Amino acid sequence: MRIEFGDLKLGESARRHIDDVLRTSWVSAGPKVAAFEEGWGKLFGYKHNVAMDNGTSADMACCMTLYDLVGAERGDEIIAPALAFAAVGNSIVAAGFRPSFVDVRKETLNIDATKIEEKITHRTRAIIAVHTMGKPCAMDPIMELAKKYGLKVIEDSCEAHGAKYNGKYVGHFGDMAAFSFYAAHLICCGEGGMVSTNDSQVAELLNSVRSHGRKPDSLYFDHLRFGLNFKMNDLEAAIGLSQIEQFREIFDTRKKNLLYLMDRTLDLQDIAYFNTESPNEEVTAHAFSVTLKDPKLDAQRLAEFLESNDIKCKRNFGSMPTQHRAFEFLGHRLGEFPEAEYIGNNGIHFGCHQYLTKDDLDFVSDKLHEYFATAR
Repeated sequence: MRIEFGDLKLGESARRHIDDVLRTSWVSAGPKVAAFEEGWGKLFGYKHNVAMDNGTSADMACCMTLYDLVGAERGDEIIAPALAFAAVGNSIVAAGFRPSFVDVRKETLNIDATKIEEKITHRTRAIIAVHTMGKPCAMDPIMELAKKYGLKVIEDSCEAHGAKYNGKYVGHFGDMAAFSFYAAHLICCGEGGMVSTNDSQVAELLNSVRSHGRKPDSLYFDHLRFGLNFKMNDLEAAIGLSQIEQFREIFDTRKKNLLYLMDRTLDLQDIAYFNTESPNEEVTAHAFSVTLKDPKLDAQRLAEFLESNDIKCKRNFGSMPTQHRAFEFLGHRLGEFPEAEYIGNNGIHFGCHQYLTKDDLDFVSDKLHEYFATAR
């Protein structure tokens, strides 16, 4: 494929960090992981940072802290957007909770904050706010609801490294924030994740949860709570350290690519919803999203056309509770989440990563225009 979702190119810095690891006999969570946690925290001002093996584990670990933080019980509810990568719903279920899904908005792909309150029950323990495609959620109303009902807030920031809402980095609003370092994301470790928090109690719980619920810093098998092995290894951290050193350059290049594509598709605004950026936010360039305004333009056919021209595409996630068989056991029915379902049927996205050239971006734009010229 000419246009991939991301790429991993190891420079001299990454090779030096990897060589450091290979010269030792310690690859599991060690000094490179600790250095990566410290460097990540310094980038965005997060006080505590707990590295995980991937973003799904980061989400799941956040959910698992609720047993201690709020006295949650298995089967309690966590509110989440109906449309997001399936890891969001999977992590809630795997941690022992029931997802309570809320519809999203087509224009943003994010949870519709006006629809959250009606889903809050006496068993609701937290809200997961997913900053989809790097666009920050409307955090002010979410935090107001959390305060009103005594709920914890988890920010799924896996696609939103460095994004800002009202001048603050995402991750500084809720009680904790989950990140992913998969290949499509700004900082890439191959695999890897992080949970950042400004709360020392949350950090202590996360350190326990990622190591089978053991008592932190204990030499003995003293398991205090439900936990699993979520630890990042030093080889992944070694790759991530080099990315941290280049973060601002990566962020700015990807953002430039995103803004260029947004500008090149201004004449197609009547045809599709594309990425947007409001004055009170700084969006992270995770990917370029296209959600058709007319279903007759056929998102599946668009995806096939782009793929045939070496532009790798993915669906805009779809409605977890009603468009993915994995969540059938929850008993939802088509029609309950009309916005998420519409996006799932009519939306795709593709990469805008830092290694794409202007010629690549022009090629993508030209192919979009070519498709719509014949499909209309």
